[in-house]
Amino acid sequence: MPFVARALLRALLMKKRHFASLTAQEALHVALLIEARNARIYQQFAELFASFPDQDSQAIAAVFTEMAEEEEVHGSELQACYAARYGETECGVTPEDVQELVELPRVPDGSIFAIARAGAATAPRAQALAIALATEEGALRFYRGLQEMTEDPELSLLYEELGRFEGEHVRVLRNRITLARQSVNSDLE
Repeated sequence: MPFVARALLRALLMKKRHFASLTAQEALHVALLIEARNARIYQQFAELFASFPDQDSQAIAAVFTEMAEEEEVHGSELQACYAARYGETECGVTPEDVQELVELPRVPDGSIFAIARAGAATAPRAQALAIALATEEGALRFYRGLQEMTEDPELSLLYEELGRFEGEHVRVLRNRITLARQSVNSDLE
């Protein structure tokens, strides 16, 4: 990377803030925007897989559609929480203003198509759910870590609340993965 590009990138990164430096209002606002972003990402994954006619791809598309819907519901709950606490007061901080990549869905090996090629014995539905689970577990660890670090009581309560949201997602996803694996195992018998 040329020196000028590295210098520009470094300057952009220096303007970003750590999540822990956000006020409670800013943190809640960023959290609800993260849910909206994740809903869009899951919907894009769903659309990608829906374009393939095979049964595994359709099952994966259905999982990602469900995840998009769940993220939208979670975002709406956080929006209601924000409105209850801060009314219509605007907040200009966005996830792009934060250094950490909080709760970003990622395909582990970099190839989303590897899921569909994995074969029925590995439960493509369970693999798609595992992507969401890893995302939610990362967010849960992140918010718990912030809660342990902060000395601000308001932020501590907010991080605890955000952690509870993510913890519920983790619990639901683990149950769904277990059911998906049991379904595949019974189909193989």
